[in-house]
Amino acid sequence: MINEDRLWNRLMELGEIGKQPSGGITRLSFTKEERAAKEKVASYMKEAGLAVYEDAVGNLLGRKEGKDPEAAVVLVGSHLDSVYNGGMFDGPLGVLSAVEVLQTMNERGVETKHPIEVVAFTDEEGARFSYGMIGSRGMAGTLSEEELVHQDKHGISIAEAMKAAGLDPSEIGKAARRKGSVKAYVELHIEQGRVLEQANLPVGIVTGIAGLVWAKFTVEGKAEHAGATPMPIRRDPLVAAAQIIQMIEQEAKKTGTTVGTVGQMQVFPGGINVIPARVEFSLDLRDIDAAVRDNVFQSIIERAQQIGQERNVKVTVERLQEMPPVLCSELVQNAAKEACKQLGFDVFSLPSGAAHDGVQLVDLCPIGMIFVRSKDGISHSPEEWSSKEDCAAGANVLYHTVMRLAMGE
Repeated sequence: MINEDRLWNRLMELGEIGKQPSGGITRLSFTKEERAAKEKVASYMKEAGLAVYEDAVGNLLGRKEGKDPEAAVVLVGSHLDSVYNGGMFDGPLGVLSAVEVLQTMNERGVETKHPIEVVAFTDEEGARFSYGMIGSRGMAGTLSEEELVHQDKHGISIAEAMKAAGLDPSEIGKAARRKGSVKAYVELHIEQGRVLEQANLPVGIVTGIAGLVWAKFTVEGKAEHAGATPMPIRRDPLVAAAQIIQMIEQEAKKTGTTVGTVGQMQVFPGGINVIPARVEFSLDLRDIDAAVRDNVFQSIIERAQQIGQERNVKVTVERLQEMPPVLCSELVQNAAKEACKQLGFDVFSLPSGAAHDGVQLVDLCPIGMIFVRSKDGISHSPEEWSSKEDCAAGANVLYHTVMRLAMGE
């Protein structure tokens, strides 16, 4: 149904924006790279015959009207921002596939009862401010001005970055959608894992999204001379941090479902001949069961405090962000299952270990996701890859899923 070559060419073209010497993509929110990506995608939206606009938090939207313009909108999309040195498929595949779906509908003269909007959400990843899903929070009406104080590594807050991008932080409430105005949200995304690859399937239907906790650990010791301080009397926070990080891995492994990751670390003052005074590192902890995740988190905190006492250093833990696990709606799952059957694909269901914008919209509307096979399960890396054929398969499933949702009552 969809134009496979057009979708692929746009993916490759968009993948040049923010490209690093390593081949990876860095497109952080409210940067010139993100703006260039938005302008490129806006041009695709216009080519597809959509009415294009941005809302008060910078979400880029393209609208195809329905026979009943007052009917609840079917929302479909993803995000354009990336992690540092990430891949070209995570996010853009969902946005560009959604544009392709609507362009194909317009070319075929398809009219639906419900309006359909493509959305490219602002800052899903949270890479710049360590606080993500700004756009979907704004649309859900759960983003507050108080949350815009989070800063990047240069001390620039979300609010300041928004102002520099031409947005007014005091107006974020205008991005909120009223309950009942959105019939459903559907997102096509790469799996970022190996389940579909192991099953030898191009697409899968997501049953639910794991909930996460982000935390910041600070370990404080005493900075002293590296050569003149005997080992037995040192208060080295980096050694304690290393022990805590190993413990995090042990605790996460115990459940069989929990995953824990330390992705950021800073050592102060950072001299080669100085025992550190302070170490800060992040924790990303996830599980499909909130109770299991929270029990693991509590165990990690308790054992971290014990390690701190044993090594005579101070350990503090700041809970930065929390998202509960979310189940995908039967409405969207059933539409996707029927789409797979119509196209001759196996109906295969699986959970998402990664978080996505849909978790923020669950109180606004039914949500669902379709996964596309990831080569070797690699994501958030320059090696991230999904084949042209698999991307087209996912986009075709998305086409029929959106069609069913937008045609019905």
